[in-house]
Amino acid sequence: MNPQGTHALTVSGDGYAGADLGETGTRGQTVLAAKVIEKIAGQVASDESSAGGASGGFLGIGASADLSARPKASVELAGNIATLRVEVGMLYPAPLRQATEELRRRIATRVTELTGVDVRQVDIRISWLTTGTKSNGRRKLL
Repeated sequence: MNPQGTHALTVSGDGYAGADLGETGTRGQTVLAAKVIEKIAGQVASDESSAGGASGGFLGIGASADLSARPKASVELAGNIATLRVEVGMLYPAPLRQATEELRRRIATRVTELTGVDVRQVDIRISWLTTGTKSNGRRKLL
């Protein structure tokens, strides 16, 4: 844990394992807070197709489904290995299993590319479904 009480990942800045850097020692290090990885994962999920998050409300009360909002993500770090949990809403009807597999693959790939963290597992929880059309809450009469 870092001094602020949050988990962080330290990445060596030299990029050369076992390289002789001479008298200067190492070139430095980059520290990524877990919150940064969470925001990146949420943004990647938001950028993808039909995944969204919740917006508005106070402490989760009164929040509404919003496909343009960033999904909520959390991360567990163990060294350079991450396990992500992402809570999304999705468009329906859609093949949910296929959509979550594609989203899982995309999140793992992009987070690894952007941070250098090895994402071993991405758990996706679908918290709501929407048809994407606005309605007044009443059934449509035929």
